[in-house]
Amino acid sequence: MSMYKVLSSIMLICLCINLQAHAFQRATPLTNDVTLDVMIGQMIITGIGDQSYMRESDPILDDIKAGRVGGVIFFEKNINRNSPAEQMKRSIEMMKGAANIPLFVSIDEEGGKVNRLKTKYGFPATKTAEYLGKVDKLDTTAYYANQTASILHALGFNLNYAPDVDVAIYADNPVIAKIGRSYSADASQVVKHASEVVRVHRENQVMTVLKHFPGHGSSHADSHLGVADVTNYWQFSELLPYKAMLDSGMVDAIMTAHIVNKHMDANGLPATLSPYIVNDVLRGFLGYNGVVFSDDMQMHAISSNYGFEESIKLSILAGVDVLMFANNVPGNEKRTAKEIHAIIKGYVEGGQISEQRIRESYDRIMRMKSKL
Repeated sequence: MSMYKVLSSIMLICLCINLQAHAFQRATPLTNDVTLDVMIGQMIITGIGDQSYMRESDPILDDIKAGRVGGVIFFEKNINRNSPAEQMKRSIEMMKGAANIPLFVSIDEEGGKVNRLKTKYGFPATKTAEYLGKVDKLDTTAYYANQTASILHALGFNLNYAPDVDVAIYADNPVIAKIGRSYSADASQVVKHASEVVRVHRENQVMTVLKHFPGHGSSHADSHLGVADVTNYWQFSELLPYKAMLDSGMVDAIMTAHIVNKHMDANGLPATLSPYIVNDVLRGFLGYNGVVFSDDMQMHAISSNYGFEESIKLSILAGVDVLMFANNVPGNEKRTAKEIHAIIKGYVEGGQISEQRIRESYDRIMRMKSKL
């Protein structure tokens, strides 16, 4: 190799390092230099509203610019029927452009029943986790994962609430096995296919969130509708996917379930609100130090039993880092990022939540965002 080529290669490497360092600095401001308002904002994810066409006057853009929100979630109602991909991409570009800190742009795109990008909008057909588990060929799982992740990346998404690593303990589970969301009743099969989904998403620059900790596969009830108590049904094997995937480095983030398990929390708090389940089991027993996302805080298991303000306080004290208010559950009042932000700040200023606790979540979130 000529000296010119050697020097050119060195310069290119140095340029890449400098660019990466600059990007990291933008994505991860030092905790000591950041305000409480900014740190709180990074802990909030909301829906973007009911619109499928983004306007400059839309409230979500004001919330992003003001730093009151660290991420957004899309639903089917946000898909424009006339130009689905184009309008979604446009909306995402507008929101990313309004953010001073990189924005989580997220969606639930497991495949099968949990699928926003449907064929009627021109997107390709997907398969359920159950189907992929039964076929049990990793190249098939990789094919469909790549189909989904490549589309998400092209549209501008950087976070997918998938794969579902619930073990199909109860075959008639109305929210997991019965609608095909679990790869298998065998935890090792769940690990095999879920790990492949994570790998392929990473190749497409889309991060993933495993769900629903500490295991929703044994539930007999739907936590969207009310309390799901798994105390008498839960099995230890439901933790195995998390343990195995943490050990192999295949975890970007984890989402809590709104399930009650009195073996883990004798007080009967749902996992999302339980310091025993989040801090003692997930962070302590399993050694997880990454970002914990709540499932939608407006699901009735939470909203109908603990209330808006109290559930926010309990989830943060439990160790949840990112609180999701999707504004997509029927029967719930729509909540703005401004409201949520003010409540969290009020708890800090009133001494009920420490600023150190907020800093812990902020630091974890920024470490995750540095990988976007």
